[in-house]
Amino acid sequence: MGTRSRSLDRPKTWTEIEARLGGVDGLVARLARELVDRCRRLTSDINALTVEITALVTPLAPALMAIIGVGPLTAAKIVAETAGIDRFRSANAYARHTGTAPLPVWSANQNRHRLSRTGNRQLNAALHRIALTQSRWHPGARALLARRRAQGDGNREAFRILKRRLNDVVYRALQTDCHIALPRAA
Repeated sequence: MGTRSRSLDRPKTWTEIEARLGGVDGLVARLARELVDRCRRLTSDINALTVEITALVTPLAPALMAIIGVGPLTAAKIVAETAGIDRFRSANAYARHTGTAPLPVWSANQNRHRLSRTGNRQLNAALHRIALTQSRWHPGARALLARRRAQGDGNREAFRILKRRLNDVVYRALQTDCHIALPRAA
């Protein structure tokens, strides 16, 4: 297999490992075969659950799923952890709940903001995953990060601002989905 890393959720990798283990006896070989079988079963279970979650979340949150970087599992996490967007009176209240609201910090007569360590950490992690994806693939997010860095913000500050903007996008998408879902439920 060499020094290249292989993904253990791919059938090709399993086949290569089994081929290398072919005819090899001993405890280590037996354990490796068992691990390959376990990886196969777990991957099958994960894929089945992903299909099931996708089928449940797609009609529930189509606007949320349309955001770049939001897959079915992230959308399901956001919908479940939010527990109803109508609980929040504004995007700012939702930002406080997600931990993306900026916290002012004053030091040496400089007005700065820092990342919040409060709020729902699961939602914050979901927004972080979306921000990571968008920072690599979405032209608007890349432009925002470049613009903020050019204005003198560090990488963390620029990323914090991106997460806060994404919080607003997610909030609006959840509100749209809530209004779409209400008439269907009635």
